[in-house]
Amino acid sequence: MAALERFDIEKVKQIFQESLHDDDDVLLDEYLKAYEEINKFFNLMGTVFSFVSSDVRSKIDILYDFRNETDAEKARKFITVKTMMTYEKENNLLEDAKYISGSRTLLRLHRGLEFIYEFLSRLASLAECDKTHTCCKLAYEMTLAKHHPWVIRKGALVAMYALPTQGELLKRVCCNVARAIEVLPEMLNNTKLVYDRTEALYTLHDLHDLP
Repeated sequence: MAALERFDIEKVKQIFQESLHDDDDVLLDEYLKAYEEINKFFNLMGTVFSFVSSDVRSKIDILYDFRNETDAEKARKFITVKTMMTYEKENNLLEDAKYISGSRTLLRLHRGLEFIYEFLSRLASLAECDKTHTCCKLAYEMTLAKHHPWVIRKGALVAMYALPTQGELLKRVCCNVARAIEVLPEMLNNTKLVYDRTEALYTLHDLHDLP
């Protein structure tokens, strides 16, 4: 089996910077490219983060399908997060049970992004020899746990006890650990900007509770 590609923090930093559109919007193509990189992180962690990675790939692919729609006019409705939400809401598509919603699909990725931001923020403050399971548990309980049923929460929290030290984790997922640590603050800043803009759009359109 081919080795998994390493997680490139610098690439995420750059792509999320490029995804910022106007003063309050996010380009969907760039969001998905950055998430492709983030999903490498989940995959490199193996079964520990299976409660996230198992769902991420399908959600990314659904949104790519909207962007690659053969109907050019329809594809343009999904250029940004704002245009997607506006299109689906104005056309009452979110009330159609048969419609696969881009806004609903993105909401799942958005929640995952909050988790990865909180986890990596706490990871950055640890020493190389510190265990990471506590900061991962805190990040999970603040974010994704609120949206998961009890069985998934229980399994995820148990799996987190297998997480290594900060130094071992970074060696596992990154090619150049020293560079990753240097770039991580900028990456987190750009991730937060993207998250906050997306969060504001979900609030504006009252879409946080999409089933």
